[in-house]
Amino acid sequence: MNWTDERVETLKKLWADGLSASQIAAELGGITRNAVIGKVHRLGLSGRAKAPSSSVPRPRKPRAPTQMFRSSRPMMRGNTALAAMPNYDYDVEPEPEPIENIIPIGQRCSLLELDQDKCHWPIGDPGQPDFYFCGGKTATSTPYCGYHGRVAYQPPAARRDRRPQRS
Repeated sequence: MNWTDERVETLKKLWADGLSASQIAAELGGITRNAVIGKVHRLGLSGRAKAPSSSVPRPRKPRAPTQMFRSSRPMMRGNTALAAMPNYDYDVEPEPEPIENIIPIGQRCSLLELDQDKCHWPIGDPGQPDFYFCGGKTATSTPYCGYHGRVAYQPPAARRDRRPQRS
């Protein structure tokens, strides 16, 4: 759609008369409201003054008193993701004493000796020459023996209970 001189003059006249961009678009035909707004801005046509009634604030109507009782609730503002959670009374199971897992020398294996039936639990620092894998018999469908499987796969509640409390 091209803006001819005739259409631009019509646009200026209708804008000065106070028609809205939608009304001008309908009057000119074949253009959208946004096209009219864009052309008005490119032409630098002045904005129109608001109606005088909108500049004076309206008086508010008084509210009828309600019989509804609103209880006060403690309000938290800001990020509540790290807020202290309420303490629930429950008995905490004492954590079992850790038993040191001693791995026999004949069971230990290197990376090259690992297969599906040997425990993949790493022992020591991989950068040191005394590093090895457990090598014990794996439990069903896990890469670890029974002992290391219990260490690796803990229920979510047990992990949550061992976290230090935030204050």
